[in-house]
Amino acid sequence: MTTTATNAAVHGLVDAAGRLVSADPPLAALHLGAGGSDSGVLAPPALAAIVRLARRLGIIVSRGVVVAGADGDLDLWVRATPDGQDVRLAIGGWNDRASLLPSADDASVRENDFLRADADWTWTTDAALKLTALVPAGMAAVGDPLTRLFTLLPDAAGALPILDALATQTRFDNQIATIAGGDRRVRLSGLPMRDGANRFAGFRGSAVLLAPPARLVPGDAIDGDAFGQRLDAALRGPLDRIVASAETIRSHADGPLRQDYATYAADIATAGRHLLALVGDLVDLQAIERPDFRIAPGPIDLADVARRAAALLGVRASDRSVRIDRPGEGQMLPASGDFRRVLQILVNLIGNAVRYSPEGGTLWVRCERAGQGARVIVADQGRGIAPEDQARIFEKFERVDASEPGGTGLGLYISRRLARAMGGDIALESAPGRGARFILTLPIA
Repeated sequence: MTTTATNAAVHGLVDAAGRLVSADPPLAALHLGAGGSDSGVLAPPALAAIVRLARRLGIIVSRGVVVAGADGDLDLWVRATPDGQDVRLAIGGWNDRASLLPSADDASVRENDFLRADADWTWTTDAALKLTALVPAGMAAVGDPLTRLFTLLPDAAGALPILDALATQTRFDNQIATIAGGDRRVRLSGLPMRDGANRFAGFRGSAVLLAPPARLVPGDAIDGDAFGQRLDAALRGPLDRIVASAETIRSHADGPLRQDYATYAADIATAGRHLLALVGDLVDLQAIERPDFRIAPGPIDLADVARRAAALLGVRASDRSVRIDRPGEGQMLPASGDFRRVLQILVNLIGNAVRYSPEGGTLWVRCERAGQGARVIVADQGRGIAPEDQARIFEKFERVDASEPGGTGLGLYISRRLARAMGGDIALESAPGRGARFILTLPIA
């Protein structure tokens, strides 16, 4: 069945069971073309998702979507209005999209729509693999290369499926990658897009989080750590989804939302992140306290790692109106360490500085060479730490003020153990009312 573009608003009614009980002809054609039936459940996934959201929140939801029609993609503007248990649809736009899915039958288009509906991220790129859209937003910006968000990993044959697909302008389904700056793995899938002249215009794709990898260093046996590994595998994925969903609600990404609901969502996201940190710390704690725990240091640019860590904390700092003064882009400081572990240490140190900085304050991240060591200094304008507490806070489950909301009491203990495993250390200089300076020192490369 052909879906015809129209400039007039198109209306429909979806009942409490999600069935499209009435529809103007263009909407009815779109519904049937997506595999729906007369008076059956609304078939296009993007439209059904908006209906569910409007019903769940009890508010009008308006947003733009792209829906696969029989002759190509359509840009639609959808307004979903709750009416008792029903939802009324008013759909405008109906513009043929220039980028069309190539020679895909209805079944494959529907399959792709459902895959995207279950994805953790959906994205589109241009022909140079630069992002033109990303949902949820925030981890990268439009115009950034896709590799700014995902670090691509070769398959068993040493090839990168996305690059093979780019060369042949065809579909790919199993590009494994890690989220940039971390070790969480995702599976990328994508379909090529073509413009009105049938030229390759980029990819439209999805990313699905995979089961998290072990957080032990390479070579560590997991005998005796099975509980920690199972804990990480069982909790990290669901908690990631809870945090992501709560942040989506808080940011009003799916339409207007009452402020108290947005506040509840922010509280849920904060609690989820706290539990994620606790899970990660417990797994790391089991690893670092093993008698055979080892880290194999290599050459790193400590200034570059410090800049990356500061960037990862940028959103959190902005939420507290805290400015992070980080090393300049041209600065380099060769050191010996494990990139991922050093990043973990600095994210912890800078995160603590953000947490305890006054609103509107500044914290400084400085890199310098000191004798045979390379060091990063993280200095804040917080209330400082009394001398009698400075040794205690590096112990397990210890915090300056246990009554304050915040970390798990394991971050500094784990960070110092990691630093010492790489031949370095963490020192503290502070006094009440004068802020704190945490100093990470590593050997010169």
